[in-house]
Amino acid sequence: MAVLTKRLLQAGQQQVQRHGRTASVSAAGLLLMSACSTITEAPPDRSGSAPGAANPIASVSSGSASPTELAAKSLPPPAPSQAASIDAYKREVAQRVYASFPSYVYQEQPQPLLRAVIVLRYVINADGSLSRVELLRGNGDRFAEQRAMQSLRQAAPFAKPPAKLIRGARLELSETWLFNDDGRFQVRSIALPQRAE
Repeated sequence: MAVLTKRLLQAGQQQVQRHGRTASVSAAGLLLMSACSTITEAPPDRSGSAPGAANPIASVSSGSASPTELAAKSLPPPAPSQAASIDAYKREVAQRVYASFPSYVYQEQPQPLLRAVIVLRYVINADGSLSRVELLRGNGDRFAEQRAMQSLRQAAPFAKPPAKLIRGARLELSETWLFNDDGRFQVRSIALPQRAE
């Protein structure tokens, strides 16, 4: 705020000097400085949203956290999976993501027109650790892309996949994150159906 005040004061001095009234600047400057001393600067928008867009994080959490600053809920290591299929195992992964980030999950039916649909490809090792995450499909919404990737990374490790699902000591999967306008999401494997318009 001090820098802003100084810039405004300098601009005012230049303008007033052109009109020959330099003496009035000091009084105007003091008035401006005293008025600004009670104003606090808004934190910078680090959400990755387009300029002028509502900050989706602010409506979900207090403060101005970015997707890379999300604090995952600490979960105990999961028991080995008993999933009979890849789809069943994906549901277990989605449930762990939900349990790790309950405040970032939309608990009701998603809105008819979603903010973003993010598809990730990820690789889980035989021990349940996450070895790779990559963006398979996005819509240019950097915030949603980062939040989806971070939610998966911080929910790891996952349940050890059943041996019958593993190919070459790993399991490669893809999953879709569905984002509402407020920045909360659901994972398609366990998502509720979208609301009708």
